[in-house]
Amino acid sequence: MVNAWVEGARPRTLPAAVVPVAVGTACVVGVGDMIWWRAGAAMIVALALQVATNFANDYSDGIRGTDSDERRVGPIRLVGSGLKSPSAVKKAALASFGVAGVAGLALAIAVGPELLAVGAASIAAGWFYTGGPRPYGYAGLGEVFVFVFFGVVATAGSTYVQLEEVTGLSLGCSVAVGALATALLVVNNLRDIPGDTESGKRTLAVRIGDSKTRILYTVLMTVPFLALPLIGGLARPGSALAFAAILIGRRAVVTVLGGAKGADLIAALARTGQTQLVYGALLTLGIVISAPS
Repeated sequence: MVNAWVEGARPRTLPAAVVPVAVGTACVVGVGDMIWWRAGAAMIVALALQVATNFANDYSDGIRGTDSDERRVGPIRLVGSGLKSPSAVKKAALASFGVAGVAGLALAIAVGPELLAVGAASIAAGWFYTGGPRPYGYAGLGEVFVFVFFGVVATAGSTYVQLEEVTGLSLGCSVAVGALATALLVVNNLRDIPGDTESGKRTLAVRIGDSKTRILYTVLMTVPFLALPLIGGLARPGSALAFAAILIGRRAVVTVLGGAKGADLIAALARTGQTQLVYGALLTLGIVISAPS
């Protein structure tokens, strides 16, 4: 039973929550004093929002019948597979949003009420991705959500809760981090084009088609490495360490451009997540070791 809930939370997506907070927090080093409890609270918010969004998507897709086992190629879905009831998964989503809300409220009390607006927008975006009468994920806008909230907001926001300002370094890093997070969604949706088309789920991949989706994925995987000279130019040359992640990313891009489909794209999805994690870890390290003393 526990394993089913863990699988339903989709732990392989958690780097999308961890990386932006780690990178955004690293941007504080050498600029201001680190407030560790705020960094911890920001990480709790990001992880809880990621898990909540995963459960919310599982619930909403499940009750719509757009994620049945017959159409699934990737990880299991709790509602679609019948492992858990819709009400149980909905409660798990709401509980996870609640955890994010409590941690976010603590930050808002310490930093400012503007974080309440950001938090509310993040929760709404997570729920209405596939929930509500007009889910924007079904309208091809999921990539925008991921780039904004798991890129710009999470990265620059993690710097903001420490310094109470957004820096150029955190914004530059947020573009790179957001591109990798978005690439993860794009390759996932590329894999699911046949099933999503059949169920009427009009993701961006369904809308622009197979070939253009592969090109978009390649661009998103390239942007983070093109951004490194800019990040390094902001007095953090150690960020060049993140170039090592290209060794993993290249294999994922070759698989996607090679025309892999369906289950064959699972390896590319895994390598995209690995690229994101390694890039984020090395970027975090590089920013910290090259911070001005």
